[in-house]
Amino acid sequence: MTSIQNIPLRTIDGREASLGDYAGSVLLVVNVASKCGLTPQYEGLEALYRDYRDRGLVVLGFPANDFLQQEPGTEAEIAEFCRTTYDVSFPMFAKISVAGTERHPLYAALTAAQPVSKSPNGSAMRDRLASKGIPIHPEPEVLWNFEKFVIGRDGAVVARFAPDTPPDDPALRARLEDALAKAG
Repeated sequence: MTSIQNIPLRTIDGREASLGDYAGSVLLVVNVASKCGLTPQYEGLEALYRDYRDRGLVVLGFPANDFLQQEPGTEAEIAEFCRTTYDVSFPMFAKISVAGTERHPLYAALTAAQPVSKSPNGSAMRDRLASKGIPIHPEPEVLWNFEKFVIGRDGAVVARFAPDTPPDDPALRARLEDALAKAG
């Protein structure tokens, strides 16, 4: 197992876990929030999970309240929201910090492995946030909710996509297809 697969995590219902529990799968790790303009991406993430799970993809949601407090709820409230609003069936984890001084070790490892994210819109989202006076973290920190990391079957972080990359984006799907085609 890789070092990233050994980082201790907790599921949204309180069980101990790690990415190692999904060894041999392709993982799409996403920091999520319930009160964000990008929250409708839950629908696309669930569709992606349902489209590819039989081939070995697991989408993993990590609620985070780092950006304008857009994930204020408890784990129980977040789980209920995801289930009733978006019929989320992919694994969800306990709320963590993904940026700043309180950043969880998982996100420290993810951003170290892939310091720059790809965006279908270049720097448009970063520029839009800055133009509204919203404090943004410099790269390699996570920019906002719904940033996506692809981890291959071997446990290596192979790609990073900006928050404004929708789950049906051709580049994201091509990267997932490539990772799914490789043996673990």
